[in-house]
Amino acid sequence: MKFKRKSKINAGLKEMDIVPLVDCVFLLLIFFMLSSNFVMVPGINIKLPKAISSEKVDSGPLTLIISSEDIIYLEGEPYTIKEIKNYFSQEKIKSVFLKADKGASLGTVVAIWDICKKLNINKIGIATTDQEQ
Repeated sequence: MKFKRKSKINAGLKEMDIVPLVDCVFLLLIFFMLSSNFVMVPGINIKLPKAISSEKVDSGPLTLIISSEDIIYLEGEPYTIKEIKNYFSQEKIKSVFLKADKGASLGTVVAIWDICKKLNINKIGIATTDQEQ
């Protein structure tokens, strides 16, 4: 007796199983996420005050940052007002650029301004933004 084989040959395209491909991509994603370095760049977070009438100016050679806690930073290092006065009197500084947080006290900004005026530093810039932060 002769049995007939029932075999169907698909004339169209065969479907490819993509589960191994998804597994490999997932493993590569996990590998690169775990092996990459997440470097947090240390910086001083300040929110500049808003001003509509401000002009774009290049920052001067010396930039002072005043945080909302009234801490004065010069080149990333905290300074007191007396240390700033000594630094300004020792160095030949022609211009100063102030980046003061909008929560910083006006007294600290005015103290730095007075130091600059007493030492004949006439080019003083104050950083502002034209957007609400």
